[in-house]
Amino acid sequence: MGDQTLKGSSDPVPQPSSQGPESLFSSPWRSVVAGVGSYLPEKILTNDDLAKTLETSHAWIFERSGICQRHIAAPTQTTSDLALLAARRALDQANLHADDIDLLIVATASPDRTFPATAVRVQAELGMTRGAAFDVAAVCAGFVFALSVADNFLRTGQARTAMVIGAETFSRLVDWSDRRTCVLFGDGAGALILRAVPAVQAEGRGILSTHLFSDGRLHDLLCMTGGPSATRDLGVMTMNGAEVFRHAVNKMSEASEVALSHNALTVAEIDWVIPHQANLRIMDAVGKRLGAAPSQMIVTVDRHANTSAASIPLAMASAVEDGRLQPGHMVLCQALGGGLSWGSALLRW
Repeated sequence: MGDQTLKGSSDPVPQPSSQGPESLFSSPWRSVVAGVGSYLPEKILTNDDLAKTLETSHAWIFERSGICQRHIAAPTQTTSDLALLAARRALDQANLHADDIDLLIVATASPDRTFPATAVRVQAELGMTRGAAFDVAAVCAGFVFALSVADNFLRTGQARTAMVIGAETFSRLVDWSDRRTCVLFGDGAGALILRAVPAVQAEGRGILSTHLFSDGRLHDLLCMTGGPSATRDLGVMTMNGAEVFRHAVNKMSEASEVALSHNALTVAEIDWVIPHQANLRIMDAVGKRLGAAPSQMIVTVDRHANTSAASIPLAMASAVEDGRLQPGHMVLCQALGGGLSWGSALLRW
């Protein structure tokens, strides 16, 4: 890719990090999905609820985002609590035990503590006593980044069974007096289990490729106002909505086009497009850019709002639960988050 300019954008694009069939090495292993699980907190906050404390309305929020409601973690619930419940459900679906997992990655922008990693807390509570557990921070793109890391571990033989979790208590990061941002976010967790399967036995299933990008010059567009090193205060999330919208549409589309080209596929050959569930207008624009039919798009933003790193696995779990996502289906995921960081993943379920 180098420093070329992608179609529809005037911004130079950083060199991507990609993993797939045209990589420098050919792996005998394929990362195949073994199970998925999700958890959403019990408390539901509707747009009408928000209108009681903010100068807003259901119509105003829905018109701009497609969101009707969001789930909010209880005061005593931490990000690891949400992640743990999703993890257990994924294990149950995969008919596996914690001892079968030798790699656990949690993608989150709302960790329990600055350190240690939220993943080690989940590891301990699951009873996983071997392998490694760590966090990945790429905000809303975190799940795609974590999926790529796990895929590399499995393809190189460093792990055999990996659990990738996207978990957030984003309600703790927003300014609840700012109607431009607080109405967009919710809490939740989704978990995906991957197993290393010999490529010759995978029957074409598993992760086909992942493609990661970042451009730190854009870090102020979506960020926290504080941090333990900069201010010793967490601060709140701030966002340049118009610019983030523009970059999200361009960069999520472009990352998807890279994935399709890398695998010599067209969007017509994709069964499901699962974008980061940030905003329905963004998702619709990405779908139109790609030429995807509305019937190909998995949408949960209306019920979940933007759950950051949890949004893609939550959408996956929802599609499995309602029967839409079936073994053999081709799935294209894309996301953009703070950094700015963005990427795509292509897999056959």
